[in-house]
Amino acid sequence: MTRENPTGPLAAQSGEADLGEVAANTAGIALPEPGRAPDTAREHTLGGVYAFTAYLIWGFLPLYFVLLAPTGPWEVVAWRILLSLVFCAILLTVTRTWPALAAILRDRRLVLWTVLAGLLIYVNWQVFLIATLSGHVIETSLGYFINPLFTVLLGVLILRERLRATQWAALGIAAIAVGVIVVGYGSFPWIAVSLALSFGLYGLVKKRIGPSVDAISGLTLESLWLTPIAIVQLVVVAVTTGLTMGSAGVGHAVLLSLAGVMTATPLLFFAAGARRAPLTLIGLLQFVAPIMQFIIGAWILQEPMPVERWIGFSLVWLSLTVLTVDSLVHARRARVRAAG
Repeated sequence: MTRENPTGPLAAQSGEADLGEVAANTAGIALPEPGRAPDTAREHTLGGVYAFTAYLIWGFLPLYFVLLAPTGPWEVVAWRILLSLVFCAILLTVTRTWPALAAILRDRRLVLWTVLAGLLIYVNWQVFLIATLSGHVIETSLGYFINPLFTVLLGVLILRERLRATQWAALGIAAIAVGVIVVGYGSFPWIAVSLALSFGLYGLVKKRIGPSVDAISGLTLESLWLTPIAIVQLVVVAVTTGLTMGSAGVGHAVLLSLAGVMTATPLLFFAAGARRAPLTLIGLLQFVAPIMQFIIGAWILQEPMPVERWIGFSLVWLSLTVLTVDSLVHARRARVRAAG
């Protein structure tokens, strides 16, 4: 989930909402209000379908990457970058949006932000692939479960936002959860923390950019800036273990060639959904991907889940429940104040 699904995080679509509110809106489907135009309700439904499709694809990504064996994580990420660039170039041509990309390139501030976004998403992709291909899918799901909590923390540390008592309680429970995992499982969950950190900062950068950079142009530029890194990685892999593209059969080559499509497609679905669906619905759907990753890791790939991990995950889910309830109560109060 690029967040790993990473690219197009919820924070980037928040509009006027601050990071704390965006991350806190993790449940509650906004139903059409009486008198609301039918086409608006239809747009919300369509947006929910688009967003669900995006998270569904992100949720299945671990299985897709496992199927790419014997290709290693460094080669996969390199092809993912290069093929994403090719796919985005095709999309820019088909949609005739090259002028939008050119306009972004004329703005030095936006260019620098896209460079930073590219570096952050690179870290996210690389950590996710290393974890997935080394039998740590469950820990990647933990990273995306705690991402909303980390986003709230970013709002406090970077944007100087003020949190309510229940939000602080949610963060405290999450900290205890990490402590339980560290002490009980015997190792620090660096994969989960790295994914949450890189994706949370990526969302913050996307929030800074706002609507000035569309989804296709953003991914195009991020892939473009990462192209030198991808080339270096392919060269290193070629002179060490050897490249697997074309050497492991036609089926494998086809799957590996789809890396760019598998990267860009959920991002485009997410962008279309985020423009149409209520923020609360998007917040709820964002947990589809980590839930699927958890199921894939625990029951399909048979990764270990000792008692300590169950306790740690349970505390994380409890903290997310606290955050959800706080979000719903605060949203209702805001609607009452607005109506008054």
